[in-house]
Parts: sequence; C-alpha cells; structure tokens
Amino acid sequence: MVRRIGRERRYSERTIAAYVHWIRRFVIDFGRRHPRELGPEHVREFLSALTVAPSTHNQALAALTFLYVGVLRAAFERMPGVSPARSQRRVPTVLSQREIGRLVEHLDGVARLAVLVTYGSGLRVRECLTLRVKDIDLDRRESILLIYSR
Repeated sequence: MVRRIGRERRYSERTIAAYVHWIRRFVIDFGRRHPRELGPEHVREFLSALTVAPSTHNQALAALTFLYVGVLRAAFERMPGVSPARSQRRVPTVLSQREIGRLVEHLDGVARLAVLVTYGSGLRVRECLTLRVKDIDLDRRESILLIYSR
C-alpha cells in the first residue's frame, strides 16, 4: 500500500524505499503492532530514541507522516507534538572555475561529459545519470528536468 500510493504520487523509488525502511523499523520497534494501534505519542517516542543526523531524523518523520496522513488517512494533518529536527546551516564548498577546469582536464569520455553537463546545467548527479535525449529541448537549450524544478 505504501509503495502503491508513493508511486501514485510520483515519489522516486529511492524515497519510497526509504519510507518503507522507516515504517518497517517503526512497526518492528513496537512489537509488530499495526500502525493503526499506534499514534503520535509512539512516533514521538520512536523519533526521540533515534541517534541519527537531523536530516535522517526528518526523513523518518516524513515517512511516518506519509504513513499516517497519506496511507492510513489519520484524523490529524501533521504529527501533533512532533517537530522536525533542526540542523546547523552548512555553507556548501564550491569549486572555483579554475578548479573545475583543472578537474575536467583530467577526465575524458562519459565522465567528462557528465561533469560538464552537471556543472553547466545545475542538475543533480542522479538527474544527470538518468537524463535521456528526449528530456532535452535543444531548440530552447533546456532540460525537461530543469523546467519541472522551477
């Protein structure tokens, strides 16, 4: 059911797999009880016992929110009393144009093309690796992926 609804909502397979993982772990932690028998207090307990990075904590919360709101259609919109973990803002490390040029000098073939496309278009690595010819509008010099992400 989780997988089906995730696909209907066009979640990526990686997101669905992560959600299934966290839902399974939640159910197992509470003695394999059905989630309908568990509520927000159990979610709070589960999340507070996790010793993971804030982003992982938030992924688990998103999975359980999806379970209760999207799949089980629970009466609440969000998890009452459960809030996302806060992480410190990180400033990304960015290579200079000179450093990118030096990197590209040492590449050839598909690796060189992937780096140039990723750098030049702003695509994520997975988006670049799954890019198809039909995803590119050569007349407008745009990728369909970039159009949808705006």
